[in-house]
Amino acid sequence: MTSAYQHLHRTFSRLSRFGHLSAIAGWDMQTMMPPQGNQARSEALAEMSVLCHGILTAPEVGQWLAQAHQETLNDVEQANLREMQVAYQNAVLLPASLVEAKSLAGARCEHAWRSQRPANDWQGFAANLKEVVRLTREEAEIRAQAGGTSRYDALLAVFEPGMTSAQLDGLFGDLKQWLPDLLQKVVAKQQAEPCLTPTGPFDLEKQRQLGLQVMSLLGFNFDGGRLDVSTHPFCGGVPEDVRITTRYNEQEFLSAMMGVIHETGHARYEQNLPREWLGQPVALARSTAVHESQSLLFEMQLSRSEPFLKVLQPLATHMFGNQPALEVENFVRLNQRVQPGLIRVDADEVSYPAHVILRYEIEKALVEGEIEVDDIPALWDEKMQAYLGLDTRGNYRDGCMQDIHWTDGAFGYFPTYTLGAMYAAQLFQTANRAIPTLQRDIAEGDLSALFEWLRQNIWQHGSRFPTAALITNATGEPLNPAYFRQHLESRYL
Repeated sequence: MTSAYQHLHRTFSRLSRFGHLSAIAGWDMQTMMPPQGNQARSEALAEMSVLCHGILTAPEVGQWLAQAHQETLNDVEQANLREMQVAYQNAVLLPASLVEAKSLAGARCEHAWRSQRPANDWQGFAANLKEVVRLTREEAEIRAQAGGTSRYDALLAVFEPGMTSAQLDGLFGDLKQWLPDLLQKVVAKQQAEPCLTPTGPFDLEKQRQLGLQVMSLLGFNFDGGRLDVSTHPFCGGVPEDVRITTRYNEQEFLSAMMGVIHETGHARYEQNLPREWLGQPVALARSTAVHESQSLLFEMQLSRSEPFLKVLQPLATHMFGNQPALEVENFVRLNQRVQPGLIRVDADEVSYPAHVILRYEIEKALVEGEIEVDDIPALWDEKMQAYLGLDTRGNYRDGCMQDIHWTDGAFGYFPTYTLGAMYAAQLFQTANRAIPTLQRDIAEGDLSALFEWLRQNIWQHGSRFPTAALITNATGEPLNPAYFRQHLESRYL
């Protein structure tokens, strides 16, 4: 006789296969698809989301979940059942009509954003965003009622289970106490250190080749993934077929290179998730912040460290030739330069949290209904001036229209970037203690011990443990933001 747990196992395997198709169709939509395919693709993806929603919320799934809790399961199966229950509860709350409407509104908003952003067309963008926000509030209200939380906390839980806005307010409130002063000190210190800017143009194919070399150095498996171009860099696909993207600029190559490194961090996590559990919720990455911790560990902790920059520098000069700006000392300075700028994805790691806090404060107020879409530009201008000393008035393209997240209703995602940076600092510090030769290994371009430590402590566990337990098991303590501050002060002061 088939047990309730076995029924669930089959159901989630089926959902995983449909999810695979959606992931590749979504990747294609952002990389290869001609513009006129958008409407049909949006409808196909919305249809798939409704189909998966129907499978997941079928009455028998609820019955099997109740029965499976009475069955004898090993600890991995129990963890899988816990994650199944969360997925079911997240889905069963929402009517299929809302799932479909949100998918269509998000696809429409994101597709239009691609041309509206370069045109600085806030009015056109706002019209689509209002519909996304309306549907997001509807979803948030349903989730909040069911969970007895605020609207924003209900959405945050989808990306970062176990985290609350009260905890975020504490963490970010502390950051706002010391970060502005640190930023000023670092900028003042670096003004006395001349830094040359590399002179382009930098051939786009050579930039791509450099990215592929760096991905190889970072252990990316090209038999299970590829690199492409998109408007906004991302890591997509599935663990067996990871798709990462970047964007290139002929006048400068460093942001594309660092973008590739960041996405490779995401990809390595995906490629090393537990293969024996693939297709089940327990095999998925633990949370968005844990995912960001891997990309930021690769990009910030590792790749902007002096030892690793000295490994990257010969690759860059081999590709683009010698020039004074690419000599070792200047190359290190370039990649550790702290300069508040308008664009989040290009921000240095000292000013980056300010970009995240700004977005968190705006999206929380938006979801809670304290502000409306029309209020976003003025609030954005005010906070950019207050937190980073920058003027964004009238510049929607490089201001409140620069990110893709709000276009498809991913409210609750932004805080996970800075949580990820905090986890990354804590994990890297622990790895340094666990591997006494780590800094020497990095200087020699040998990252095998670091990757093995990450595999043992983070990658191979998937979603087996809740985030707090995963981090405590890996580092010996729960999230401790002091490591992030120590890291910034030691590197930049």
